[in-house]
Amino acid sequence: MAAPNNIAKLVTMANQIATFFATQPGTTQAAEVAGHLKAFWEPRMLQALYAHVDAGGEGLSPLVLKAVERLRQPVA
Repeated sequence: MAAPNNIAKLVTMANQIATFFATQPGTTQAAEVAGHLKAFWEPRMLQALYAHVDAGGEGLSPLVLKAVERLRQPVA
């Protein structure tokens, strides 16, 4: 489990990404956030984010929560 300070940084970073994509037109914001996280976050950062979501996701924006849900869906 990541240290609380590290989780706070990940929450801040994820929310900043979501804030950016929330301003983009269309209805693909959650997919865009998910794509960004998948492309630019290393696996242990994603695992820490998933663990935080599993623990309640305190502080995460609804858009980040939707993005994580998309990331966890099996690839068809």
